[in-house]
Order: sequence, then structure tokens, then C-alpha cells
Amino acid sequence: MASAEPQPRFGQSVKGLLSDKVGSCSGDVIALTRQVLKGSRSQELLGQAARNMVIQEDAILHSEDSLRKMSIITTHLQYQ
Repeated sequence: MASAEPQPRFGQSVKGLLSDKVGSCSGDVIALTRQVLKGSRSQELLGQAARNMVIQEDAILHSEDSLRKMSIITTHLQYQ
């Protein structure tokens, strides 16, 4: 009977360790999910920043073109 007594304790301790390990892994999965979502949000923000930069670049090019045209007009007006 002495050998039968430690078996349930060993089995219970293994179940307890397994339960702790599953809880720990669940926490790790939750943390990983949060990081992935955070990374996804970062990608969204980077994409939005890139789109905004393209819009600004277009506005700058348009302004540069307008300034060049105004310079030409100013030069023509000086000749008159």
C-alpha cells in the first residue's frame, strides 16, 4: 500500500504543473496576440503616413510649378 499512496500525489502534482503550464501558455498567447494587433496598428499608421506624404508631395510639386509660372510671368512683365 505504501507504493499506492505516492501515485495519486504524483498524478495530482503533474496535473497541477500541467495546469500551471497551460495557464502560462495562455498568458503568452494573449501577449503575442496583443503584439500582433499592435504591429497591425503600426502598419496601418505607416500606410496612412505614406499616403499623406504622397498627397503632400503632389501639393509641393503643384506649388513648385505655380512658382515657376509666376516667375515666368514676372519676367515677361518686367520686359514691358
